[in-house]
Amino acid sequence: MYQTLLSSLENGILTLTINRPDKLNALNKEVFTDLNKALDEIYSNAEIRSVIITGSGPKAFVAGADISEFSELTIAESRALSKAGQDTFFRIERSPKPILACVNGFALGGGCELAMSCHFRIASDNAKFGQPEVNLGIIPGYGGTQRLVQLIGKGRAMELLMSATMIDATTALQYGLVNYIVTAEELLTKARSILELINSKAPFAIAKCIEAANAVYDETKDGYSVEADAFSACFGTEDRREGATAFLEKRKAVFIGK
Repeated sequence: MYQTLLSSLENGILTLTINRPDKLNALNKEVFTDLNKALDEIYSNAEIRSVIITGSGPKAFVAGADISEFSELTIAESRALSKAGQDTFFRIERSPKPILACVNGFALGGGCELAMSCHFRIASDNAKFGQPEVNLGIIPGYGGTQRLVQLIGKGRAMELLMSATMIDATTALQYGLVNYIVTAEELLTKARSILELINSKAPFAIAKCIEAANAVYDETKDGYSVEADAFSACFGTEDRREGATAFLEKRKAVFIGK
């Protein structure tokens, strides 16, 4: 089904592994094509409740973009490339189903941007993060300048963007870029345990949490209004009634996604 991704679906969790280990899983046109195919499936397949994105091999999550594909682009072509990458990462960010990045090794350039577009991140203890684009005379083009500021604050983001400095997993945790650090061997197990807990909640409510939280950074929207609309929409669902009934009956709720 995919040229550059490995995929497996188990207990409602879709695991997508970017599989170009000889290139440290660098992003190229085929990876973006496959990611968009996978996102079509994520959005449409009710069996998929949540998603893990990771990289193959022990060295890298994604070590950047494939520089050979854009070294000779014109100004117009490079803008189109940036816009296409941003659009793909917006689809990840706006997915109604949780998408978690398991960062195993290097997450540099486009790889860091991919990880930041996910709803949250956990890292192996050998992970490294950075936006080294200024070393090539360019800047991040897939949303990195925006999401890095949102996630770690302007001052720290400015330093990393302009110095091209890499940070390790401990610093990423301190900055709030990742939620947890575990060993490489424990990475997927930790991710699945988090997503299994999330998957036990009402899917409609989870989707509305994502929508409302994303509205914080959308200047075209009033986040409080988005929240109120999302809150009230939950009251039209069977899962809301089940949740309230289960609470009153002192039992675990069984949500059906309606």
